[in-house]
Amino acid sequence: MTARPEATIEAGRVRGLWRDHRDAAGSTTRHAIFLGIPFAAPPVGDARFDAPRAVERWIGVRNCVAFGPTPQRHTPYIDPRIPEPSVPGAGTLTINVTTPNPHAGADLPVLVWIHGGGFIGGSPASPWYGGQAFARDDVVTVTISYRLGFEGFGWVEGAVNNRGVRDWLAGLEWVQRNIRALGGDPARVTIGGQSAGGSAVMRLLTMPSAQHLFAAVLAISPADCPATADDAKTLARRIAARAGTSADLAGFSAVPERTLDAARVAGFERQTEDYLVALVAEAADMPALTPSIDGDIVHTSAVEAIASGVGADKPLLIGTTAHEFNHVAASLEKPAEGRRAAEVLVAAGLPKDLADAMAARDAERGTGWTLAQAYSDVVFRRCAAGWSDARAATGALTWAYDFRWESSAPGVVGAAHCVDVPFGFDVLGAPGARAATGPAPQVLADAVHGDWLALIRDGRVAAPQFVDGRSTIVYDASARRSIAPGYALESRLWAVTQP
Repeated sequence: MTARPEATIEAGRVRGLWRDHRDAAGSTTRHAIFLGIPFAAPPVGDARFDAPRAVERWIGVRNCVAFGPTPQRHTPYIDPRIPEPSVPGAGTLTINVTTPNPHAGADLPVLVWIHGGGFIGGSPASPWYGGQAFARDDVVTVTISYRLGFEGFGWVEGAVNNRGVRDWLAGLEWVQRNIRALGGDPARVTIGGQSAGGSAVMRLLTMPSAQHLFAAVLAISPADCPATADDAKTLARRIAARAGTSADLAGFSAVPERTLDAARVAGFERQTEDYLVALVAEAADMPALTPSIDGDIVHTSAVEAIASGVGADKPLLIGTTAHEFNHVAASLEKPAEGRRAAEVLVAAGLPKDLADAMAARDAERGTGWTLAQAYSDVVFRRCAAGWSDARAATGALTWAYDFRWESSAPGVVGAAHCVDVPFGFDVLGAPGARAATGPAPQVLADAVHGDWLALIRDGRVAAPQFVDGRSTIVYDASARRSIAPGYALESRLWAVTQP
């Protein structure tokens, strides 16, 4: 295997690189990588606010040895927990493939990973997403790029909307047409993602038009994205006003991407002066650039689609970390002085008995922590619980997990957002991983990665299904266990926070 790996796909021939991977047990395996393969034309000029356009065929062999440009033109978050390289350039709609066997006929299972970043950041070029451990396990890993921020999700009158969603679909269609040439089986595709990527795969799971593109779903820390067309139009008009342009194709086309992003940030206005109440009451309804129910390719909310049976034939592993956004606890202690946590939760709309139960659950960690936990529950945990409940009602194969292992890394609070990702990819030694996890047990990575692998390879996880609204896989200091109850409080929170 000294010659560089090559394969022929629909647009031409591609050449990648061989890489060796040494795992925690000391075993070395070899895999091929193909980076920056375009699945759509560069979204610039008159293609900027259009659906993804076809790639032109090339002559000869295309070297695919470096990541393509990323839609993330700058890092929107301070010190993002997941390393998120930003690569300049215009041709942002690309795919990266890691494969242990880059030959047609290998027919290996495939993980297609959609990165997170709040739909405004993140990068498919993260070293955490390389898929080298999956290649060791005879799985092909694909990461896809998509338009972010206003470019991907802003409403533009006179243009195609939900462009980021259309990019996901175009990337998955590319996988269906091309992955066999790179060793994958298009009938055994699992879509996975974390944070906004988890929201993306839940959106795809609940779209009838996407059902032929994958066989299973891995949703890591997904939040709900129930924006309506009216929500999207309102935010677009606000952004246009701050950018000094008209809220239509002609107006937005004349404004640079960075200017629109700055206008988005300036456009947020909190609806109440009580910050503590707003933290919980408004957390799930902040103006944001997300997929919207446009009546074109997105027709209903995710929970409505689940209730109607969309995606019920697809096995789902879904869950969250225990303390997703609890890092805000320290900033809440001062404004919470002299106030009872239950009082704030009731003011935010929770029933008194539930507010009392949530306050009692975390009483020893203080009011700030309780409110921060409520924030994590509202934004993330209620979604995983509610979607699991809704799927259980349809008999769909669903496994829910609760990641409770707490990081000891400086500045990382508890079982925090993103901390579970290097365990799932089994890359505890990857750049930036130790800064997120601190010293981390390989046995836990074996457990989390093992469940991801079982879903991808077999379509099943060795744990009780979420059939009664309570069964849950728990990852903690004991590595892995199955218990009930798991999402009891959060399931109730889901019920009372739905419109």
